[in-house]
Amino acid sequence: MADDAVALPDGWLLAMLDDDRQGWVLATAVREDGLIVDFDLAYVNDAGCRFVGRPREELLGGRYRQLWPETVHDGTIPLYRRVVETREPVTRTVYYDRPNLTGHFEVRVSPWGDGFGARFVDLRQLTVAPQSAGGTRLYDALDAAFDGFTLLRAVTGGDGVIVDFVCDYVNQLGAKLTGRTPEDLIGHRLSDVLPGSWDDGLFDRYRQVATTGEPWLEQRAYPDIGQVWELKIARARADAGAPAVAVSFREVTDQVQQQRHLAAIAAEAEQAAARATDAAARATALQTATTALVAASTTAEVYAAIGSVLRPSAGGQGLALLLLEDRQLQLRFHDGYEPDVVARLRELPLDHPYPATAVARTGQPLYLTSLAQFQATQPDPGTAVPAGERQAWAFLPLTVAGEVLGTLVVGYRKPRDFDYDEQATLMALAGLGAQALQRALLFEASTTLASALQRALLPATLPHVPGLRHAARYLPWTQGADVGGDWYDIIDLGEGVVGVVIGDVAGHSASAAATMGQVRNALRAYASERHNPASIVHHVNRLLLDMHPDTIATCCYLQVHLKEGTATAVSAGHPPPMLRTAEGVHRLRLRPGPPLGVTPDAVYLDTTLLLPAAATLLLYTDGLVEDRRHPIDQGLRELLAALHSAPTRDPGETLDHILTSDVGPRPRSDDVAVLCLTSDAVPTGPPTARRRFRGEAISASAARRFAADVLTAWQQPQVVDDALLLLDEVITNAIQHTVGDVTVELRLGDLLRVTVHDTSIRPPERRTSPTDADSDNGRGLHIIEHLATAWGSELVPTGGKRVWFDLPRA
Repeated sequence: MADDAVALPDGWLLAMLDDDRQGWVLATAVREDGLIVDFDLAYVNDAGCRFVGRPREELLGGRYRQLWPETVHDGTIPLYRRVVETREPVTRTVYYDRPNLTGHFEVRVSPWGDGFGARFVDLRQLTVAPQSAGGTRLYDALDAAFDGFTLLRAVTGGDGVIVDFVCDYVNQLGAKLTGRTPEDLIGHRLSDVLPGSWDDGLFDRYRQVATTGEPWLEQRAYPDIGQVWELKIARARADAGAPAVAVSFREVTDQVQQQRHLAAIAAEAEQAAARATDAAARATALQTATTALVAASTTAEVYAAIGSVLRPSAGGQGLALLLLEDRQLQLRFHDGYEPDVVARLRELPLDHPYPATAVARTGQPLYLTSLAQFQATQPDPGTAVPAGERQAWAFLPLTVAGEVLGTLVVGYRKPRDFDYDEQATLMALAGLGAQALQRALLFEASTTLASALQRALLPATLPHVPGLRHAARYLPWTQGADVGGDWYDIIDLGEGVVGVVIGDVAGHSASAAATMGQVRNALRAYASERHNPASIVHHVNRLLLDMHPDTIATCCYLQVHLKEGTATAVSAGHPPPMLRTAEGVHRLRLRPGPPLGVTPDAVYLDTTLLLPAAATLLLYTDGLVEDRRHPIDQGLRELLAALHSAPTRDPGETLDHILTSDVGPRPRSDDVAVLCLTSDAVPTGPPTARRRFRGEAISASAARRFAADVLTAWQQPQVVDDALLLLDEVITNAIQHTVGDVTVELRLGDLLRVTVHDTSIRPPERRTSPTDADSDNGRGLHIIEHLATAWGSELVPTGGKRVWFDLPRA
């Protein structure tokens, strides 16, 4: 090791590292005979100290072997040594379960001098969005799930064929089932930690799913341990990176045993004619309950199915469902119970004598055949739950994979004996209810995370632009972990110019959301380069076809010039924006263009319009106004009426009014994004409109279209033809003889003045003879002199020249 003091980075860089929410360390190599044997810790930020639970004074200057002895054997020091020697960065996903450090981390190691710098990223904080609690909830939910779960990333050979998988994530139960810890598995190859996957055929299944995208589901029996497990494999992603598969496995022994038991009941019914009617009735009840519960997706639907189907199937006159939460039973659903009974059942500590608590603690059912038995369980009348009108009870555990979710209570108005067949039927019904309830709880958790992911992909905040107020709303309609493709954005382009966009990528999936993010970022990049709107949409269309040829998207982009009170808009198959002014509300008549991703030959033409002061502009996605049940024309009429009746010019209050009005299909069947803008800028001076165009041949037609739209909006139809003819001559000459952008300005004063500014200092040239048929040069100047009231050309101090002409206004 060198005796020289370690030269840390500049102060500004250290300040950046100190402010990072993730952990940073800098370490220098300790060498013996030229070989790296250890590392000295030269720097650690506050987040790094919190991660390891030790103060900086104990860490700085210490060696890794002394600070963390386990790094010698767990591959950490060899990994750092390889980074220093090869100078190649490495990213590694690890799981720590230590007294002072627990969780999933991504370690990003890069060479730094004769040492390395490492950033420890807490993946729980980054799963959904930076500084979001959604990521933490996702990992916590997966770690606490009843199912084993792992995420395997494919490793391909030189020929592109998958040869192995790396474990990117595994929850606690999944690791326990392999006899290992998550730390042993995460970041390691399947061939190293579970070589038996090749022998039992699972590797081939993983590879097949990762390659084809077709999910795979199978039940496997393990007679040695007397268990049956359900394995489900699905492709987790199929983007430009390596494919991955998500593998979940859960014990279904109880369900299989219930199915076998039900089959035995049916067989016995065939042999015993006396019990045939009862057995058939029970089978019908189970089938009815199964059908209803399987169709239920949310807890509300499960409760509805339990009340309408399961209670009659069980034959009871009262039913209560209590879930185990925070060491107490909480009433989540009841049917047929008296108010005083319901009040006592709201929250029950687990040490309460009510029989449902013992069932929740032990997982064993309890059957009380008389009122006397029920009263004997609760000797204190002051704390007892009343019996109500019931005289017999079945207390059934809601159990899934050995875990008790709570207790299902079925009450009967008359005393009854519960024979073996009835007990079995009740347990089967409770098992079906528990499975449906667990699916619904996990479904709602995933829906919450999907909504958080969707919102993370949308802008966290919209920019503050002087003279412009805005508000946005997003209403998700995704099921489970699906994510929609609706998006919106506002881009501050400077100098009082704002880009506004709304769009919708077809589909509801992580792929659609990823495509949405790419399209949004690409459009933002092109807009920031100050391409004109038609060119922006054209480039985004080509990009989408190159990246996702099977994806279709719609969008509407506007470039708003607040100081002028104008806007230029392009539509790619998107519903038209709406504008409210003092004169009323109307749809913007934009030149139509096909959706993005349809054809590389698509032509997109922009439309320039006036945006008066105090005007309100509304953009939205089609989910607001249409679905297969609700025609779009009807939805657009409803939206126009709602915007017209909005009692305020505040964008947020306007959106709230629209969303609570009778607009579009109800219930909704698609995501909805809505963006509302109100311009407070008041243009000064004579009406002016200015646009910049690229020095390309296509810009001449775009400039004519811009001028025609503006003059029509200014109510100058008599001058349009002459203005376009002269503008075409001037801008064509500018494009031919200059390199760079060309600016066109229209100003309506006592006269209409049209000015073209380019970067060339070459003045316009007049032909020496108007009858010279051998040359086209200078022909346009004779036309200008003939039609224009006045014209001129002048150099600009900042570079280039301006050519202008005047025409009489209407």
